Amino acid sequence: MTVEESTYVATLPLVLAELEVARVERVSPSFVRIELAGDELAEFGTPGPVFDQRIKLIFPNAAGTLPSFAAMDDSWWTTWIEIPEDERGSMRTYTVRDVVGEGTDTRLVVDIVVHEAHEDDPLDGAGNRWALQAQAGQRLVVLAPRKGHEFGGIEWSPGNATRLLLVGDETAVPAIRGILRDLPSDARGAAFLEVPVDADVLDDVAAPAGVSVTWLPRNGGARGEDLHAAVLAHLTGTAPAEPIAVDEEEVDPDLWETPVYSSSGEQVVEATAVPTDDSPFAGLYAWIAGESKVVTGLRRKLVKDLGLDRGQVAFMGYWREGVSMRS
Repeated sequence: MTVEESTYVATLPLVLAELEVARVERVSPSFVRIELAGDELAEFGTPGPVFDQRIKLIFPNAAGTLPSFAAMDDSWWTTWIEIPEDERGSMRTYTVRDVVGEGTDTRLVVDIVVHEAHEDDPLDGAGNRWALQAQAGQRLVVLAPRKGHEFGGIEWSPGNATRLLLVGDETAVPAIRGILRDLPSDARGAAFLEVPVDADVLDDVAAPAGVSVTWLPRNGGARGEDLHAAVLAHLTGTAPAEPIAVDEEEVDPDLWETPVYSSSGEQVVEATAVPTDDSPFAGLYAWIAGESKVVTGLRRKLVKDLGLDRGQVAFMGYWREGVSMRS
């Protein structure tokens, strides 16, 4: 890349850069941690705490090459899409786990959920395949927020809530960790994290003293069953007598319901998490993410059955079991 091309890319309102993998660690059976480095990360920045900031990574194509973004302008997305699919690489969304260092020594830390794939496995996507073989020195393209520019990708918005609830499966663990890290020291609430096995319980997830953290390894059990029971017991004092059943047609493939956005077209509210004195959930703000069917079950139970105001909760389908996510 020439100096002129590098300068041109730097005028974009986001960090769009090819970065080097500085470090790779298999921290548990289901998590691979990577650190990405590059001078361009000196421009990475969010308007406040990182919380659950989402970014996008572009993985190499089957030949091991990445698309060039040299000299691209604001039409970079159209230019990238026009590259033949087998040449442009694969884009996936991840949450920033950590930002370490400063200036040109800044590194982005990302945890990628992995599993050993088998033939015809719909979850054996680009991110899983790449992470299982990742080594220092390899390169990825990142799309991330640039200082002083609006990027989006942070859904954590508790408003003036006085108690918090965070719920997620393994795909949401990095986001929940980021939120817990950035909460004020006097925050109060609970976090429930479902992971595949006992060995996926990470000992570096810290929280304010007033926020309890409960890990729920499935260990071969049904996805979401223990998570549903634990959340409902926390909110109502009683676990459901039987698992929450969700029909396939109930699941919105684009499930993303926050106080200010609705993928299903529901009415949104101007303010988020406004406590109501006449509700058993007064002062509560809930952030729930993970597999879409599991999240759908919790959404129906909390909003439709228990009457939690949708302005007090964010429900996000990070992925759908049996479906390979594309971006």
